Amino acid sequence: MKTHSTNYYKTLITPARDCSAQQGIVPPEKVDKKTIANYQFEWISQHPLQYTSDDIIFEIYALKQDLLPTEKEAARQQFFSKGQPCLRTSPLTKTYGWGIYADEDGKIKLIDSASTEFQEMLSDEQIKKVSAMKSKK
Repeated sequence: MKTHSTNYYKTLITPARDCSAQQGIVPPEKVDKKTIANYQFEWISQHPLQYTSDDIIFEIYALKQDLLPTEKEAARQQFFSKGQPCLRTSPLTKTYGWGIYADEDGKIKLIDSASTEFQEMLSDEQIKKVSAMKSKK
């Protein structure tokens, strides 16, 4: 079975061109449940450079599917047997003004688009830049 991946390496995902946020904004929480943006923000911001894109995307899927720990390995193989949307489609990069940096091992962290670190990464020629997907066509 073929395995697909959403991971990037030495890459900065920049906010979408149509993103109205001028800096990274913490996604607001809904009263009744957390959104994808809430989960992504929590996990990536609390564990910088600890997880890959694949890890984050699958763990949120597993959480929403109420998978048991014993079911995760097989479910992950099945999940990535088909292509999955990468973090270029994340609400963090499309709506909330965050950049996502993946290091040489594919481990990711959030970068505030208004920060000096973000500006330095933009000018670093050794880091590939890709824009998040636009929200509107």
